[in-house]
This record gives sequence, structure tokens and C-alpha cells, in this order.
Amino acid sequence: MWSDQISRRMLEEGELQRRITEDAVTGVTSNPTIFAKAIVGTDSYDEELAELKSAGLGTEEIARQLMTADIQRACDALAGVHREDEGLDGFVSVEVSPGLAADTEASIAEARDWVKRINRSNLLVKVPATPEGVPAIRRLIGEGISVNVTLIFSLDRYGEVMDAYRSGLERFYENGGDPGALFSVASFFVSRFDTEVDQRLEAIGSEGALALRGTTAVANARVAYEHFLHEFGSTGFGHIASKGGRPQFPLWASTSTKNPEYSDLLYVEELVAPRTVNTMPLETIDAYQDHGNPSPEPFGPEEMAEAKETLDRLETVGVDYDDVVDTLEREGVEKFAASWQELLDDIEREG
Repeated sequence: MWSDQISRRMLEEGELQRRITEDAVTGVTSNPTIFAKAIVGTDSYDEELAELKSAGLGTEEIARQLMTADIQRACDALAGVHREDEGLDGFVSVEVSPGLAADTEASIAEARDWVKRINRSNLLVKVPATPEGVPAIRRLIGEGISVNVTLIFSLDRYGEVMDAYRSGLERFYENGGDPGALFSVASFFVSRFDTEVDQRLEAIGSEGALALRGTTAVANARVAYEHFLHEFGSTGFGHIASKGGRPQFPLWASTSTKNPEYSDLLYVEELVAPRTVNTMPLETIDAYQDHGNPSPEPFGPEEMAEAKETLDRLETVGVDYDDVVDTLEREGVEKFAASWQELLDDIEREG
């Protein structure tokens, strides 16, 4: 369980450390929206912001320095978890600029820059799974940079992501690297899938369509997990696994429930499975601590088979899966880009 939230307040007031100790939080993810809310919405950064502006730094450099400080401190807070779990947990993620989602070379360059800036072994650099992001992921893994592949909605794209990870590991090993020194997660965005699909089902309005509301996001994730089992339990991964290569864990992101008619733990309790990560905002962690099932049953082959049937029914009632995932990917990049611009605009206004 990772926290899908980070801020200066969490670090200075000891909340992150408390979450690690009391709530079993073992990692942190961040994105432009999270940092925009943290920096724009509070006065925690005002003093440092004023110092950086007085030093004559540009707006984007100021934003990166503020983010670097938080990510470094979060990495340090989780360093013990990282050591105890032998490099399989205790990670903190930072994202390349959303505006680079369609630029392979620029994404690679910025990912390298983040690694140098933060200089922590438990850093994951987030790269979106766009058509241009996939080759960047392959090359970064091949260079020995651990990656959090973000904004995955499509099962086909997920296949490309797993292939990029495996081939990147092989390249790293061929160039003399230790595959066991690398780690990666593939972040499937969950609740947004239901949000997009549900409105299409409601527009169709048939009994069969309405019966699928609130079911397709979990189904999409469960089918993705079946693909994970096939890929990383296969002989195709066996060669690099024998050299120390680790599977790329599925990560369930966007797991706060958007529809108040659904359980606030829908995307937590329904997605329990070995070798997965669930990154949750603090309110979802609190909800689980308050009333979550302390021993939720992992889903298995029967549930994965039912999930495939659910996605098949989605097409039957008239929802175009490919159009759904294309829409979600495009909107996801646009939303993160808007948050990044909001952050830059606010920094520009200050002082």
C-alpha cells in the first residue's frame, strides 16, 4: 500500500513517518496534480519559494527544486523499508513533465535529470504509457533507471509496456548491468475507467448496459493482472529472471471512488492480489483503516474469467473499448499538463 499523496506538511509534521509506522504505507507516488495541490494550496513553500525567486531562477527550475526537496525527504523516510524489502518496496515516484508525453527523447532526458537531481536508490521516474513513452521506457530501463509506467488504461498498451520492460532489462544485462538492481511498476488507472464507461452506459440506457455500471474498471484491472501472470510466469521472462530480473508489478492507481453510490473501498478490496501495489490518497487509507475488511480475499482464476466476460459484454451493449481507453489516455495527459501549468502560473505570480 502506497500513499498517492505527498506534501511539505506531511514531511515536516511527521505524517509520512506516522503513515509508514501505523498504516503500513510502504511507498509514495506523486504527479503534477498532487504537487500543484500541495504547493498552490498551502503556504508551506512560501519561504523557500521566495528564496529561489530572489536567486533569479526560472519558473520551471523553481518548481523542480521544490519537488526535489520533497521527493528526497520522502525517499529518506522510506529508505528503511527499501533496505528491509531488498529493493522490492519503499519507492517514491516523480513524474516527467506531462508536456513531454509525445516526445520520446525529451522524456528520456528529463528522466535522467530527475535521477541526478534526487540521487536516491529508491526513486522511480514516472513515464506515461503513450506511444512515444513506451520506447522511452525501454531505453531508460536499458540504462539502469527504474521506472513507474503511468497512465495505463488499455490492455493492448499494457502488453507493449511489459515488452518494453523485459527488453530493457535484457539490454541492461547485455551491457553488463545487474537486472536485480532495477524495479518497475505498471500503473493501471482504475476509477477513471468506471467514470468514463458509466456515462456511456447511462447514455445507452438499456437494461444490459445499466447492469454493467461500476463493474468494468475492476474487470479491466483483473484482466490486466491475468496478463501479468502470463507474461512474468512465462518462459519468455525466465531467461532474464534467472539473471536476477524482477517482475514489473502491477500498480492500481486512481483508487479513490468517484461515484458516491459505490463503496469507498471498491478499488481496494476488489483488487487484492499477490505482487501488486495499490496507491491510495490519504482519505482512502483512512477509510480502509476505519471500516475496511482486515483480511480481504485475493481474486483468482474464477474472478479473472468473469472479468473477461464483463469486458465482452461491454462491447455487446455498444461501448467501444478502444475509444474509451484512447479518450482516457488523452484526457489523462491533458489533466496532468493543466496541473503542471497551474503550478507554474502560481509560482510566476508569487513575489
